[in-house]
Amino acid sequence: MSSLLAVLLLAMIILLFGIFLLVVSGNLGPKRKITAAKMMPYECGIPGQETNDSKVSVKFYLTAILFIIFDIEIIFMYPWAVSFMDFVKQGQGPYILGGMGVFILLFVVGLVWEVKSKALDWN
Repeated sequence: MSSLLAVLLLAMIILLFGIFLLVVSGNLGPKRKITAAKMMPYECGIPGQETNDSKVSVKFYLTAILFIIFDIEIIFMYPWAVSFMDFVKQGQGPYILGGMGVFILLFVVGLVWEVKSKALDWN
């Protein structure tokens, strides 16, 4: 119980310190006047032109999200691979291997679903 109290106390101190920094910087920092010219995008002196047909395809976003998902999978697999032999020495190797097998199986099923739903096709 005392370790939980210590963690909560530390979280409270961090929260209060963050609030203190925001209040102090807001009160002591420079006051900047926001003008219409400052709110305009910088275009090297050329007036900005807004067009409706300059949208980015959703395929780019989908590819980026899929990359992040599979990149996170690798991030989770690396520490498992590093510590797997320690679990084998403790006699827990098959359980840990089975857990990682389920983890990889979920991602393989996800990849198969993505390919079958043509989420990676650019046509």
